[in-house]
Formats: sequence, structure tokens, C-alpha cells
Amino acid sequence: MKKIYLVNPRGFCAGVDRAIEIVELSLKRYGAPIYVRHEIVHSRHVVNSLRERGAVFVEELDEVPDGALVIFSAHGVAKEVWEVAKRRNLKAIDATCPLVIKVHNEVNRDYTNNYEMILIGHAGHPEVVGTLGQIPDKFHLVSSVEDVENLQVLESADHLSYVTQTTLSVDECREIVEALNRRFPGIKGPHQEDICYATQNRQNAVKELTKFVDLILVIGSPNSSNSNRLRELAERFSIPSYLIDSYKDIQSEWLNDVDAVGITAGASAPEVLVTEVVSYLKGLGASEVEELKVVEEDVEFLLPKELIMPGRK
Repeated sequence: MKKIYLVNPRGFCAGVDRAIEIVELSLKRYGAPIYVRHEIVHSRHVVNSLRERGAVFVEELDEVPDGALVIFSAHGVAKEVWEVAKRRNLKAIDATCPLVIKVHNEVNRDYTNNYEMILIGHAGHPEVVGTLGQIPDKFHLVSSVEDVENLQVLESADHLSYVTQTTLSVDECREIVEALNRRFPGIKGPHQEDICYATQNRQNAVKELTKFVDLILVIGSPNSSNSNRLRELAERFSIPSYLIDSYKDIQSEWLNDVDAVGITAGASAPEVLVTEVVSYLKGLGASEVEELKVVEEDVEFLLPKELIMPGRK
């Protein structure tokens, strides 16, 4: 192994930055413990760091004491969760990514206009659970072209609308959307693409990275959807790719007969993990590191008004 390519953009996106800052500011303002429903973002490193500082991560609100402060993760929650929080007199702070909120708004708008809804996404993912929980009925989940072919709609096929999970593979999603348009020519889609800018940018960066390397390491936790899509994308371009939580997951046999290694990181992975992987590979003999910049990102999201302090956005 001679060379490391570090692709950019990688790592934290604006929604993740915002969600983590919400927990950090809440700990400073209200003190520990602060309860967080679900992992604030899908990163073991981030979750463990916040846990050490007093954040208590729970899966359901029945684990939160009455009247306590609870933060909803970046993935968003169903309306029922908000209703339960209100009944329990919980102080809720919403760390839902604004791009996920955009999808929720699309769902509620189209449902109000009597559309039957389709969500393109992966069953069981927290974002999908939250989006499906926006409306009570007439909502279908599809994860593949085959699902589209087997879909049984309840009403007229010309009054259908679809939205997507924000962290999908752009190429995979495109195939499903094409299948929906073939089967339901009158289907209504979102005015703007639902897949978030950071997911698109990181996927485009991996496509560029595949031109230069023999192997790609994607830094991200196993339950991170966008990180898994990066690994799958590299494989589609015939480049061996592995999802790692840290440098400790790297297996020496992966590097046999490899001259150039590419490194990227999912939108929930902090840069410190990238630094550690680079140091580890240098210790194995990599002598050159090159940054491969594909696009600049300058997106920022506002904090919830209850946490905005003087001098902060």
C-alpha cells in the first residue's frame, strides 16, 4: 500500500452537526440527565461521547420520567410520539433534520389533498418509522422495483403521490421512481428531490474516488443507512469496500495487493475517526495522502429557538 486518497465531502453533514449541538447545548443549559429518544445520530462514537457527558439514550418514551426533558433524534418521529410526550408533560426538543421535516410536510400536505401515499425507503429505519407515522392510513412502503410491481393501491392510480427516505442510494432510488412512473403514469412526486444534499454529495464523491483506488474504507456505524449506501455504491463500481466503525475493524488481508486506499465517512461519522484510520494505515506503510475534493458544502441549519443564545444562529 502506497497511497491514501481522502475524499471530500465526507463525514458530518449540517443536520448531524445541528442534532449533536442540540444535545450539547441542552446539557449545558439544563444539566444532566438529558433523555434522547433513539440514538441522536447513527454513530457509536458520538453516542458514547454524549452518554459520558450525561445524555441518556432510550428507545421509547416510557423510559423517560414524567416531566423530564427529552430530545427527538435527527431521524424524526411519528405524530403519536409527540402526543405521548404532551400527555406525559415532557419537555420535548426537536432535533429532527430539517430535510426530514420537509418530507413530513410533503406527506401531510398531500394526504390533506386526498392523495394515497407511497414512501420509498427501508423498513424499520427510524426515519421511515417516523415518516410513516405522520398519517394514519393509505400509506405504502416500497423498497425495491419488485415491491412496486406487487403494490396494491386502494384508490385511483391517478391520485397517488410518493416521497423518499432522505438517505437512500440515488441510483437505487431512481430505479424505483422509474418503476413507479411506468406503473402509475400520473403519480405525483416531490417538487424537489427528497434525498438530502449530503447523501448525494457523498455518493458522488465515492463515484469519483473509485477512479483512483483499489479499495475503499467507509467509516460509519453498521446501523447508518447513508454509510451502508456508500459501501454498496463502491461495490457497484467493482471496487472492494468495507464499512468500519474505527481503525480497529480493519483486517490486514483486505490490504493485500492494494496500492491505493480510498477513505470516506458517512454523514454521522466524526473526523477524528478518519484521522485515526489514516494514522493506522500510515503505520502499515502508506507514504502519501492526497485530498480529493469533489464539491464544497456550506449548508447550515438553524437551532431550535429555545436553544439559541446571543451570537448563535
